[in-house]
Amino acid sequence: MAAATPAKKETSTAAVVWTVVITVVAVGACVLPAVLNGNSSSVVPPPTATERTETVAVLQRSAEAQDVCYGWVLEEGSRTISVGSNLGEGTPVDDPRCPRWVRVVANVNWTPESSESDDYAFIDVEGSGDFDRTDLFLVESGLERFGLDDKTFIDEPGWATTRAAVILPLLLAERGLTDPAPVTTAAPEAAPSPLPDTSFDLWRDRWGYFAGVAGLLLITALLFTVGFVQRRKERRTAAEAMAATGARHHRKRP
Repeated sequence: MAAATPAKKETSTAAVVWTVVITVVAVGACVLPAVLNGNSSSVVPPPTATERTETVAVLQRSAEAQDVCYGWVLEEGSRTISVGSNLGEGTPVDDPRCPRWVRVVANVNWTPESSESDDYAFIDVEGSGDFDRTDLFLVESGLERFGLDDKTFIDEPGWATTRAAVILPLLLAERGLTDPAPVTTAAPEAAPSPLPDTSFDLWRDRWGYFAGVAGLLLITALLFTVGFVQRRKERRTAAEAMAATGARHHRKRP
């Protein structure tokens, strides 16, 4: 009877250890996806297919009328989100086929709602070597007259970038850098598409993960409690068995 007690204690201890290991693995499986995918909802979206197609068509007419190529680049940090020009969607404007070119470059960054940093946008108008940098800066400043300020680029990055591209011919003509812009350079009239939620609300977007973790922790606490009570009961039973064995030996003595 007394010899079986250590085996029971070892079995109970092993069961508790395995329970802890399984719970830790399960909790990690729930939490790690939430952490690793934390920034997925902060990816800046590109212009829609309609916006890209209409912009290329407008830039083609402007390039033919003014003998200047026009394009756009939308970036998020070091990552290129969208690029295009009068040469086509996905084709940059600084191409050997375009000796004179101008493009708008928008670098937009969305930050998680849990971050202390604000969303921000950097807008730049670049051009080939025959355009003076001061003129290009004044063209860039002129975008705000059409409502294309930093806030607009942050709220509607794809739409704002393509709209800025089709405004470039008009602004260059105003500076006397090209012939007057054709009337068809008006921006696409399609209403901007609604933005996806740019916030990163950890509790709202990952509530399923945390509900699972909470359930696992509750089960772990319950198993620990049951194991603790069971071990106390086994110890009490073993002590009673040892006491009973000692009493029998004592009665058998001469």
